[in-house]
Amino acid sequence: MSEMITADLVDLDLSADTKEAAARALAERMVAQGRVTDLDGFLADVAAREAQMPTGLDGGIGIPHCRSAYVTEPSLAFGRSTEGVDFGAPDGPADLIFLIAAPAGADDAHLTILSSLARQLMNAEFTSALRSVGDAESAAALIRGDEAPAASTSEDSVATSAAASADAATDSTAPAPDGDGDGDGDSPFRIVAVTSCPTGIAHTYMAAESLENAGREAGVDLVVETQGSAGFTRLDPAVIAAADAVIFAHDVPVRDKDRFAGKPTVDVGVKAGINRPAELISEVRGKAERGEVTGGATPTPVERGGEEGEGYGSMLRKWLMSGVSYMVPFVAAGGLLIALGFAIGGYEIKSAPSVMQHFVWTQTDSWAALMFQIGGVAFGFLVPVLAGYIAYGMADRPGLVPGFVGGMIASTINAGFLGGLAAGLIAGGVVLAIQKVKIPKAVRGIMPVVVIPLISTAIVGFLMFVVIGKPIASAQKGMTDWLNGLSGSNAILLGALLGLMMCFDLGGPVNKVAYTFATAGIAVSNPSDSAMKIMAAVMAAGMVPPLAMALATTVRGKLFTETERENGKAAWVLGASFISEGAIPFAAADPLRVIPSSMVGGAITGALSMSFGATLRAPHGGIFVVPLIGNPFLYLIAIAVGMCVTAALVVVLKGMRKPVAGGTAPGAPEDIAAPAADTKQPVAA
Repeated sequence: MSEMITADLVDLDLSADTKEAAARALAERMVAQGRVTDLDGFLADVAAREAQMPTGLDGGIGIPHCRSAYVTEPSLAFGRSTEGVDFGAPDGPADLIFLIAAPAGADDAHLTILSSLARQLMNAEFTSALRSVGDAESAAALIRGDEAPAASTSEDSVATSAAASADAATDSTAPAPDGDGDGDGDSPFRIVAVTSCPTGIAHTYMAAESLENAGREAGVDLVVETQGSAGFTRLDPAVIAAADAVIFAHDVPVRDKDRFAGKPTVDVGVKAGINRPAELISEVRGKAERGEVTGGATPTPVERGGEEGEGYGSMLRKWLMSGVSYMVPFVAAGGLLIALGFAIGGYEIKSAPSVMQHFVWTQTDSWAALMFQIGGVAFGFLVPVLAGYIAYGMADRPGLVPGFVGGMIASTINAGFLGGLAAGLIAGGVVLAIQKVKIPKAVRGIMPVVVIPLISTAIVGFLMFVVIGKPIASAQKGMTDWLNGLSGSNAILLGALLGLMMCFDLGGPVNKVAYTFATAGIAVSNPSDSAMKIMAAVMAAGMVPPLAMALATTVRGKLFTETERENGKAAWVLGASFISEGAIPFAAADPLRVIPSSMVGGAITGALSMSFGATLRAPHGGIFVVPLIGNPFLYLIAIAVGMCVTAALVVVLKGMRKPVAGGTAPGAPEDIAAPAADTKQPVAA
């Protein structure tokens, strides 16, 4: 097995002043050694990972890393900066920078060693030795574990750390000495923890090491399950059963987290596990003393709102997006079936009798009625699903019952989507409030099954039927009447605004708000003409960014990297299918040029679609539902105009870009950064 780091991959005088420049300088060393095949493609993957969460850590450490198809073998490059480089750490710039590169299908042995390096970064003697080492060969040997840091033993080497990690994972049932601090010799306080991050290479294991060290200092028995790239070994069920509390430090969903239900739990992002482990231990001990337990598996930080200290606005956005993400498939299935029913049987099909009473296999109208009625049933779930999963995003499974019931009540009283939003938020809040009540240990087992569903559903039902249901229904009717009255310049301005929103973050929260607004209008059996115009404008604008990127890579390919030109080919299909995320690779590599250009084109398309009076009954489908569009020719013209405008702007802006110092290729991105929304890069996930 070749060494993952050699002297050629070490730069003890790194002169970069930005994280992008630092990553490029270290990546160029990997390219020179044949470890990376495409510099720009690899850097785009690094940037996509960086967009998910900054990789700076307390103590002057930066660990940009990713898994990428452009990496030939697991590799590590190290740079030491005199001035420091900002990687987003709370305590300031990093002077020790590790670029970790793993192939998309790296084997477990290599990933285990890389993960062990991440643990070593929590060792102060190890980092001090790296700051004082005098030559590249010695630095490489120190990182490999060939040389032990001063005043340290060989146990601190990466290889030994890897073996120790494996032993710890295997022997998770080993007893711990008394350490509860009361001196009475009884059993110590026991904590089980789970750590995970998007790539599962660095933060996962650094959080584990940090928690374990803090546990030893606090005198508690703390065992960590690391759910990393190399897979994970499940904690022994007996260890979980004996635990007094649970800590989740993760940025991706915890696998099989039902195993930890019914225990006091602290749920945070993985960086909290690295930066403030002692606080987490103290917090979870406090919850145990107060008898606070979770009724089921706790939601992920992505669903619930992330680390403590995150603003309420950000948490609210994530709760709402949780509901929307579960609702969208119902919208797509139901809307397309209804649209197909109209396309086959005409608009009079909505008056057809139930197919339970009349269905003739050989009649087209019968099949049209079947599609329409199935779609109508699917649409009937929209508001309950929205409310149920908003509550789920806030309170996990205990929120589902009151959320769904509240959503169904909203549908029953014609409170619509506004009622569903209110019901979901109320249900989640009620469940969270109930869970904070200190209860006797004897009844904790029935809380998630009986007590919480009963009390929360009764409270939500009372509020929806008696208190807030009628005002919300009136507000919903007022909004519907306003949409029906839109005409002229007001409608055009609304189309431009929705176009801007659709192209702002390419599938992110702002995009989803515009899309949900549009689908809410057509999610009825007889939508208004204005609602169908809004749906048409939203879909048209959402198709512009990927189609424009595809066009730009076709007409001026030399302005793009080889990877981007390949992505451009796929973007034709994605854009035509109304998948805005097809433009994300371009926005990730060059956000300052791609995103504003996309917004201009999207706004123009949205405004033109509204001015042309194009209508759309289907909530999705792209060009494949053109037969269902009112004024289809003008609709396609609106898309083509926006596509050409965006492509032209991108070409002009990229053509004005100054060459990067060092003579990079014309298409090499000079400012790799994140787009304004959550990316969906499969390589970095």
